[in-house]
Amino acid sequence: MVSANSNSRPSQPHGYATAATGIPINSTPPFHPEKPEPRPPNPQRQSKVAWSTGLCGCYSDCDSCCLTCCCPCITFGRISEIVDRGSSSCCLNGTRYTLLSFVALSCFYSCCYRSKMRQQYLLQESPCCDCCVHFFCQTCALCQEYRELKNRGFDMTIRWHGNMQRQNRGIAIPPVVQGGMTR
Repeated sequence: MVSANSNSRPSQPHGYATAATGIPINSTPPFHPEKPEPRPPNPQRQSKVAWSTGLCGCYSDCDSCCLTCCCPCITFGRISEIVDRGSSSCCLNGTRYTLLSFVALSCFYSCCYRSKMRQQYLLQESPCCDCCVHFFCQTCALCQEYRELKNRGFDMTIRWHGNMQRQNRGIAIPPVVQGGMTR
C-alpha cells in the first residue's frame, strides 16, 4: 500500500517542508537571482569631496610655494606629521624624504602620504592617481596637500601637538607614561 504523503504532494523547493495545508513552514525565503538583496552601505564608498584648491593653485599661497620649491623636505615633514597625527616627527620624515630624493624615490614615499591624507579627509583622487601626481608634479602635489591642511584649520608651523593644544584652547593634556611605575 502506498502512503498518501509519498506521491500525492507536489515537489517543493529545496529546504521547504509543507504542513498539511500545503503552505511552506520553513522561514527561509526562496533565492531569486534576478532580484539581488540590498547591501548595507559601505563606509569606503562614501561620497568624496573635492580638494579645496587645484593642483596648480600656488597663486593663492606664495609662501608655501616658495617653501616647497626651496625645501620640499620641510613641507613634506610638516604634512606627514599632521597626517600621522603626531605619531611620527616632522624632522624624521623630512630627513627620510631627503635621503630618498637622492635615489629618486621620494615621490613614492610622498605618494603614500597623499593617499593616506585622501582617505582621512575623503578627498577625490584627482586629477589622476596619487603616484602619477607625485611622479610628474611632485612640487605642485606637496603644495596642494600643504594648502589643504592649512584650509582645514591647521597651522603648519606649530606641528601636530601645537595644533592639538590650540584646539583644546591651551588646556595641556598630560603625557602618557608607558611602562608603568618602576623602582
